[in-house]
Amino acid sequence: MKKIIHNFTIIIIALFLLISLASCVKSSGLITEEIRSDRISGTFTLILYGARFSGDIENVAILDIEGDKYTFEVFAPDFDYKLRTRVPAEEAIKIAEGFIASYGSFKYPQISQIKDLNGNVIGYEFRPLYHPSEFGTFDVLDIDYWLEGNKVKVRIGLIPEIRQRLFNDESFSSDSQ
Repeated sequence: MKKIIHNFTIIIIALFLLISLASCVKSSGLITEEIRSDRISGTFTLILYGARFSGDIENVAILDIEGDKYTFEVFAPDFDYKLRTRVPAEEAIKIAEGFIASYGSFKYPQISQIKDLNGNVIGYEFRPLYHPSEFGTFDVLDIDYWLEGNKVKVRIGLIPEIRQRLFNDESFSSDSQ
């Protein structure tokens, strides 16, 4: 019985230490904050993600500030996005806004600044907002930014409810006859 209590005590202490260590780890998730396009200046690497097929709603434009210590890296095959370097702000904004407006129910752009862990602006995001009558929501995108060294990792996808509605059509399930 003493051995069981001893082992249980060791397990409890180990779990406590793991929880304590996990709470000390600083999150590398980055935040975005809405901004007006007239506050954007500089030169950018323009990342145009999406518009892979007619009716693609998973479109976003990211303006990576050139000359800072960060570079953006999209988790997607190369054919899912295009890069343009040394694009001045005015041109980048115009291209980004036109790119995300390609789907028919586009309503307006949401423009956000992307900030590092110290609150410094390291880029901008242009995402499309759609008429909610088509998708039940304005915003269909789920975008995550996080840091690994000086690389800003980007994962772009659809929110789960939209992805399920668009790609899990029950009429194509294997048990339907």
